[in-house]
Amino acid sequence: MRDIVFTRASGWIPNVIREDGELKLMLGAGADANHSPREFTFPIGEAHLAVIRADLGRHLLLWSAVLPLCDAAGTRGRLDEDAAVALLDPVLLAAPADVDGLFGRVPWDRGRLIAHGADVELLERGQVCAAMRAATETSDEKRAQEHHANRRRAERGVVLGPLDTALLKYTGQYLHGATIPKRVPDAVDPALLPEVMRVVATAERACAGMRIGRDPRRGKRATDKRDWSRMETAVDASVRRAHPELAADAVRTMSFLMCSEAAARSRNAPLEDDEETTGGRGEDAGKRKTVLSFTDDKGVEKKWRAGSGRTASAEFWEFVGDRSAGDNEVFTVEDEELGEGIQLHFYADTAARVMTVCKGRGGSDPEYRVEYTLIDGMSGYRTLVSAYVRGGWAGLDRHGSWLPDAAELERARRRRGGRPGS
Repeated sequence: MRDIVFTRASGWIPNVIREDGELKLMLGAGADANHSPREFTFPIGEAHLAVIRADLGRHLLLWSAVLPLCDAAGTRGRLDEDAAVALLDPVLLAAPADVDGLFGRVPWDRGRLIAHGADVELLERGQVCAAMRAATETSDEKRAQEHHANRRRAERGVVLGPLDTALLKYTGQYLHGATIPKRVPDAVDPALLPEVMRVVATAERACAGMRIGRDPRRGKRATDKRDWSRMETAVDASVRRAHPELAADAVRTMSFLMCSEAAARSRNAPLEDDEETTGGRGEDAGKRKTVLSFTDDKGVEKKWRAGSGRTASAEFWEFVGDRSAGDNEVFTVEDEELGEGIQLHFYADTAARVMTVCKGRGGSDPEYRVEYTLIDGMSGYRTLVSAYVRGGWAGLDRHGSWLPDAAELERARRRRGGRPGS
């Protein structure tokens, strides 16, 4: 049977319970396999309970010292009760100087104390008992997060000015640099908001007219890394030039914001219609394909016919987005009636165009003309597919340096430095 003996207003501060007649400290900490907090208990004495009742600071210090033991237990392991019990007298009953010395030797959860109002400067000096004079039962997790973020920045040698801080708060990245940025003007000191908006305007002008396209090779919602890099470089350079006083973290948060917003617009829009964006009129207009076959390296096939409501390039890239994978990186667009097509090798940043020169007769194999070219990233693949849809084999002449054999292509790849990572 379990009875609550003592609890504080904040439900997370460890409670004292009586279980089968024995006093125990009970706390939720760590996480199980389902990411829910685990429950730990270990025995305490009446003298320990008296201090826990009377002294919030000592209660919190004990919690801070026990939390690393809970973390060490992992998702299924047992709490080291002997180690937990061994902390009781030194934390709860010892003189302040001895407690300060103990916290210089054992691991403890600094953030837990800071969240409950501990004086940060005193904690940094090792005066943990004095630091807890300002402790509160209610916690301020944001205070602990800010302290942790600032410590991480200090470890990297980063010093933020008021405008740097305001920019990071505007994008929601002050506490967590890996968080997807957003626009939060209410998080900024109103006095600094006009300066923040001037920096934002600089970043927006730097990437005006730029876009981050989709990259179906990496999935239906993936975006083009090269487009991202180009926009990031443009924004960084412009912001640094216009606002040289900004810290690197503040400059980065601006380019991250612009790139993230551009990528989101691309992911949430239909697949781009390359035949419209690259133009489909002129000398190739009369050669436009009307029936095509799309295949992947697994033998899956999809037919496209003009008049289906979507262009060939849009349907092909949707097919790629559905099918592309680490073991499925070769895709073909083929005009079976003419016996020609293009083959895209995503694993090598290359492509081949194929034409049937002589159909096989009497059991003989057909003869093919095959030419190869290097491809420069996703935009190069898009241009190639669109050009083939509009103009067939001949329409590809001006969209690549076509090489007659695979050996020459491989030499060209090595001269370029292998796979550049498009």
